[in-house]
Amino acid sequence: MAGSEEEPRYSRQLYVLGGGARRLPGSAVLVSGLRGTGAQVATALVLAGTGRVVLHDCGAACSADRAHQFLLGESDLGQNRAKASQQALAELNPRVVVEAHTGELSEAFLASFQVVVLTESPLEEQLRVGDFCHAQGICFIVADTKGLAGQLFCDFGERFVVDDPAEGDPVSAAVEHISQGSPGVVTYMGTENSHGHLFRDGDLVTFSGVQGMTELNKQEPIPVHVLDAFRLEISDTSSFSPYRCGGLISQVQQPQECSHKPLCQALEEPKIQVASPEDLPRSCSLHAAFQALHAFRREQGRLPRPRAPADAERVLELARSLGAQQGPLDEDIVRAFASVSAGDLCPVAAVVGALAAQEVLKAITGKFLPLDQWLYFDALECLALAGTAQLTETDCAPRGSRYDGQIAVFGANFQEKLGHQKYLVVGAGAIGCELLKNFAMMGLAAGPDGELIITDMDTVALSNLHRQLLYRSADISEPKSVVAAAAVQRMNPDVRVTAHQNQVGPATEIIYKDNFFRHLDGVASALDTIEWAREEFEGLFQLPAEQVNKLMEDPAFLEQQPPGKVLEQLWDSLRERPQDWRDCVRWARRRWQSCYHDAIAQLLHIYPPEHETSPGVPFWAGDRSCPHPLTFNPDNDTHLDYVLAAAHLFAQVHRVPPCRDRGAIKAVLRDVVLPPFAPQEGLQIPLTEEPTEEAQVPKDHRQLTELTQDLVHWRQELVGDEDTRAPLMEPIHFEKDNDVHIDFITAASNLRAENYGISPANWLTSKRIAGRIVPAIITTTAAVAGLACLEVYKLVWGCQDLSCYRNSNISLSACLLLRVQPPPAPTYRYGGREWSCWDRLEMRAVGADGQAMTVQEVLDWLQRTYGWTVTMLLCGDIVLYDSKADAETRARQQAQRLSESLEDARMPQQQDLELLYMCEGEDAEAEDTRPPLLCSLP
Repeated sequence: MAGSEEEPRYSRQLYVLGGGARRLPGSAVLVSGLRGTGAQVATALVLAGTGRVVLHDCGAACSADRAHQFLLGESDLGQNRAKASQQALAELNPRVVVEAHTGELSEAFLASFQVVVLTESPLEEQLRVGDFCHAQGICFIVADTKGLAGQLFCDFGERFVVDDPAEGDPVSAAVEHISQGSPGVVTYMGTENSHGHLFRDGDLVTFSGVQGMTELNKQEPIPVHVLDAFRLEISDTSSFSPYRCGGLISQVQQPQECSHKPLCQALEEPKIQVASPEDLPRSCSLHAAFQALHAFRREQGRLPRPRAPADAERVLELARSLGAQQGPLDEDIVRAFASVSAGDLCPVAAVVGALAAQEVLKAITGKFLPLDQWLYFDALECLALAGTAQLTETDCAPRGSRYDGQIAVFGANFQEKLGHQKYLVVGAGAIGCELLKNFAMMGLAAGPDGELIITDMDTVALSNLHRQLLYRSADISEPKSVVAAAAVQRMNPDVRVTAHQNQVGPATEIIYKDNFFRHLDGVASALDTIEWAREEFEGLFQLPAEQVNKLMEDPAFLEQQPPGKVLEQLWDSLRERPQDWRDCVRWARRRWQSCYHDAIAQLLHIYPPEHETSPGVPFWAGDRSCPHPLTFNPDNDTHLDYVLAAAHLFAQVHRVPPCRDRGAIKAVLRDVVLPPFAPQEGLQIPLTEEPTEEAQVPKDHRQLTELTQDLVHWRQELVGDEDTRAPLMEPIHFEKDNDVHIDFITAASNLRAENYGISPANWLTSKRIAGRIVPAIITTTAAVAGLACLEVYKLVWGCQDLSCYRNSNISLSACLLLRVQPPPAPTYRYGGREWSCWDRLEMRAVGADGQAMTVQEVLDWLQRTYGWTVTMLLCGDIVLYDSKADAETRARQQAQRLSESLEDARMPQQQDLELLYMCEGEDAEAEDTRPPLLCSLP
């Protein structure tokens, strides 16, 4: 997919799967069982771009399927599940072939697949299909969910090669020194976040950018032996040139082989993957419980009835019969599992289905080590909620409702409570889509007084489509919140959903104020990582244009600016205004010379290659590589790419028609003559990227006056008819999905790398770094949202017991899931009491006369309620009361109403205020440890 027309769609996923993603379009996967778990697996594979996905199911869709199978609509009831799901899945990704199969799973049929996934499958079928797949070298996966628990099994054969087993980029470090010897010893610098050894014995490494001992730069990967945290032995370097400075040492990841047993053996001798050894007994008990459930189903022809003690005891008896082979049995776990095993929960299906889908992607791409071989997941802590133990068979019996699978676990009354919920979902991106899918299936806000509000400022983009399942190609450029709300209603027409297109922050406090949040039962935050453009891009193509436009719009703008940098930037921007496209090319060429030749030559003028920080200690050493200036060459693709992209963007900023003809650009460049470099004396250059206060070099009054006069003159000349004139310049905000923007970033960063002898980055890597793009894939977002929704169940139940909640950490690359009890909220002491970070002081600031309280009444309330004598009271920067003021001022402050104080300060009227207070006897550390004071005005 990388480098193809598919790249914009799959860019976030490519950062996860790497080069192995190119195998996806040619792969074929069978997903058997199209209830909740199977639907999640199939959805993830279709969104990921798997070439052919075949759906298998012999059953018909029923009403209860619609609490976890999000692909089905009302009209699909009574239809075969696989056929009913086919169209919805095909719409997710037109490039994937989606087929339905309703016949038997014959060996001839199975032989055409690379991966076979069974969900909702009897054990006999699992064993038969598993034996065939193992013999034929077909990767085989079992994924099953029952109530609050899930099971995952992988058999990738006896010799499965993983091309790229590790997550993240290979380890690299800056070289400090390399000795000449046999073996040679490399001394390197640890990274800021490294703890212990970066490399391990036997790792293969390569070198780049080494100066002096340049022979290493051309070597094939060589093994290392670790001496200590910062030294490695490598091969014989005694015949190499002496090391001088610089260089990177980088780990080369090697393929790894793994071996799996077939299901028939793995059942008897299970290898169960756990996050910690303490989890193994629980997983072993679930291993026995799932087998016992299969036996119960063979015996009774059904699953255990919800909350039926006799059925749960029979499952336990069957599990005990496996005890000799499986080790100690936790009987409480088995009983709890059996009592709700007839249940179907969308969040559990999301977690297990996402894990299974990731294993499929591992099988196809050779990226990451597969599961070895069993994984068990449960959220049985939900059954410890106060009141759940009293649920009876009657409470959890089927009602003929779409929510019967959920009622089987939590009862009918709880389902009503879910319908009454009022929730705000902030962000309708990848995780937001998954949360909304789960909410729709759960019936959250589906009651007559329920409410689900979705807010997102963004619009649907092509790169969203590989993991944001609520959107289709036809939705591109449409508001995410509006499209998402419509999708939620299609999944569950009863959900009362409203779309907003607002950011939640200071700018929208007039909408999302305290009363708004008091009306809600919960808020789900599903915001992305903020993406920022590189400073160079903003400094050239965004900020100058914004400043010029402000100058054009506001005659007083110049008077508001302090003398210095902004005025100079304005002057430069207006002085450099191009008349045509050729001027833009000339500007780009001058910029290239300034950045990649002159700036480096100036640096070397101040700190020459032989410079020493002290006698015998070279300045250019360790992670401080000595650079070299570049000489412009129009036949060098990177040099020309920079000029082309920079000229294009500069032309866009100045509203000049650009030209992308490389031949025409070369013709312009041939006529560009630049003055020779002349070093500046006395100029200081910072050598670190740490923020420092800029030295303000004062300009003489005459120079500032001339600069300001020029700007005023240019403004008068350019403004013209202020009522009709468009903004003079077009600020360009960096967009990670704009190819020209990434072209500029790639060329600019690779030229700087060339300055310092560092290997260049490819276009895709530059896009990830420049756009601050977090690698993303549907499997991770689905699992995370499922885990979050399990916690929502507990919140809706009203659980106050922290031991029932879970913090979850999941690694799909290693197939590890760690769930632990969250720590209690941090506490602190203030005013003689202990407070938690959630505590706040709330007062209805309404006096006896129905008007807003006076400041004195607020002070009295704090004294009366908490015994605190306030010495200072503020609202933002407004001083409402200061005990150190003179008597007349204090009296005026005390008599003033809170609303009058805001009016006097010309602040917008607010119903809810947060006041800052200081009290007698506070110590110096109290400033950040006071409970906030919230006042509600009439």
